[in-house]
Amino acid sequence: MGPTRGNCRRGLVSDINVTPLVDVMLVLLIIFMITAPMMTQGLNVDLPQTTAKSLRQEEKPLVLTISKDGEISINNVPQVRALMIQELEKSYQINKDQPLFLRADKSVPYGIVVGVMADIKNVGFDKIGMITKPPEKK
Repeated sequence: MGPTRGNCRRGLVSDINVTPLVDVMLVLLIIFMITAPMMTQGLNVDLPQTTAKSLRQEEKPLVLTISKDGEISINNVPQVRALMIQELEKSYQINKDQPLFLRADKSVPYGIVVGVMADIKNVGFDKIGMITKPPEKK
């Protein structure tokens, strides 16, 4: 029946019962597997591979640049944020399939870049790319 001593009393069992722990962990795993896809938020952006070679394009894309001072320009024409949205809306009405590339200095705060990306997405641009610098070979 179990460990006994000389006087027929039950002895102490020093094993830990891990069955309830395993049950709780499996339930938590299932909960996280179900809720994880619902927690993704953000902008749908196709980021370019930094190791791939650039592709030739038939049409000239819009290049939106954010300098380290936070100044915004479209194709090297300085813009304030409200005018940037108007210019993007005009360009989108002319050519809805036109790609847009975002080039931001690495010292620009992340919140500013995400805000500009949200403005671009709200205008209607679906083809948004990030201009990056290829990694230096050592």
